[in-house]
Amino acid sequence: MSNLFYIIIGILVLQFFVETLLDYLNATRYADPVPKELDDVFDAAEYQKSQDYKNTKYQFGIYSSTFSFMLTLGFLLFGGFEWVDQLVRGMTDSTILMALLFFGIIMIGSDIVTLPFSYYSTFVIEGRFGFNKTTRVLFLADKVKGWLMTVLLGGSVLALVIWFYQWAGDQFWIYAWILVALFSVFMNLFYSKLIVPLFNKQTPLEAGSLKHKIERYAKDVGFDLRNIFVIDGSKRSTKANAYFSGFGKEKRVTLYDTLIHDLEEEEIVAVLAHEVGHYKRKHIVFNLGASILLTGLTLFILSLFINHPEVSMAIGVSQPSFHAALIGFGILYSPISEITGLVMNHLSRKFEYQADDYAKNTYAAMPLISSLKKLSKNSLSNLTPHPAYVFMHYSHPPLVDRIKNLKR
Repeated sequence: MSNLFYIIIGILVLQFFVETLLDYLNATRYADPVPKELDDVFDAAEYQKSQDYKNTKYQFGIYSSTFSFMLTLGFLLFGGFEWVDQLVRGMTDSTILMALLFFGIIMIGSDIVTLPFSYYSTFVIEGRFGFNKTTRVLFLADKVKGWLMTVLLGGSVLALVIWFYQWAGDQFWIYAWILVALFSVFMNLFYSKLIVPLFNKQTPLEAGSLKHKIERYAKDVGFDLRNIFVIDGSKRSTKANAYFSGFGKEKRVTLYDTLIHDLEEEEIVAVLAHEVGHYKRKHIVFNLGASILLTGLTLFILSLFINHPEVSMAIGVSQPSFHAALIGFGILYSPISEITGLVMNHLSRKFEYQADDYAKNTYAAMPLISSLKKLSKNSLSNLTPHPAYVFMHYSHPPLVDRIKNLKR
């Protein structure tokens, strides 16, 4: 067992410890008094239900995260990666096919092993608190579709990356970067049009008062909005959402049917104004560009380590390979990913304030405030998160901070 092996073990243990500590710190704030800015979100009974929901999720998270940690640790300590590696080597001599089988067995196998946790979370916890609308048939269908998407899309990208490696050697990262960049742009443009329909039904927003108000607002702020869709999110959950996707002629706004059900029309337009703010402030382009640049950095660093046998052997395999080195590198690189993730979360929280300000200045603050309160109430969200947990995990500012900002 090399030094890299022990470094990998150390990284996994440290990550588990930090995440467990953060979850604990966050849980200590569940019973804190509700901030005065939010004292109208929950009444006493609803706040108790919110606390019960958060505590149930926390307790369940301890079991599921511990299981996943022990599974990964056991796989490393008892030669799981070596077993899978030898299994696929007995099936084929093709480097590309070997890698596809290796990752397919590990990823789908892991998903199957942890399936009981996913099932319990959906049908017991979410069901107990009135959120789940998913049927068992739909749950299974989503799993199968997810696996097929992973195999077809993820497998295609991985196969091309390995082919670039075989063809271009150490310079493979340049071609892989171009491939991933093009794939990212394509998915950003056409994800809602090509992928979402595989899981959900999308229909154009019907003509009426809501559509008229949305179109009038878009015209007032000079936002060319041709595509407004409603997605049937209610077939899986009662939780509401809205999102903006694409850019140029492919941009579209998607409203969950639960959002339309839960909010007043003025509140929905305010939520839309927030999403338009992201577009006007070029947050979507920035996030896409930053993601592409970070991918390029990651691939470049990968190219420096991929040919070192120690990286492959650090996960316990006896024969170095691209696919084994990719696993080892992924774990070794994860501390850097954590740092870049913190930076991106910080920027994301800043962008949310900017989008809120845009909505406040071009529409109104109060409907956005009331919509945020309703959405938090309906999802039993945490109104008093721990600052350390927010710093590490939140891509959006806590609700109380957003409301303070909107009232300025």
